[in-house]
Amino acid sequence: MIDLLVKVLINAIGVYVAVQVVPQIKFPAADQLTSLEGDWWKVVAVALILAVVNSYLRPILKILSFPITLVSMGLFALVLNALLLLLVAFLSDQLKLGFTIGAFPPSLDANAFVGAFLGSIVISIVSVALGLLNRGRRIVT
Repeated sequence: MIDLLVKVLINAIGVYVAVQVVPQIKFPAADQLTSLEGDWWKVVAVALILAVVNSYLRPILKILSFPITLVSMGLFALVLNALLLLLVAFLSDQLKLGFTIGAFPPSLDANAFVGAFLGSIVISIVSVALGLLNRGRRIVT
């Protein structure tokens, strides 16, 4: 249970950094996160969706796409991460959370895919960096 909460917190920080860095990602609730006013809970909800997608759907898709990833020397893994971030944007639109990438949803264009691609790279870098800091928390028994 604690590990899921830590993943959600790390993803929330990653989403916040991606919103600040990638111009195609728009999320009004992230602007209010620093003051903890308004709809800060929407950032936590998007982070929870991202944690669930990364925990359950991503491993299955990685196994299914292993041949393509192998042929592309690992580059398809970046495309897969971008597609999963677009899925998170779609699910958050269904829940009326306001997380959009480019014009997606509703329209998927090159600008949205580039934004998702860059956003997934930023979120991955933040997640790896904070995950390394999190390693010290775990005690091996």
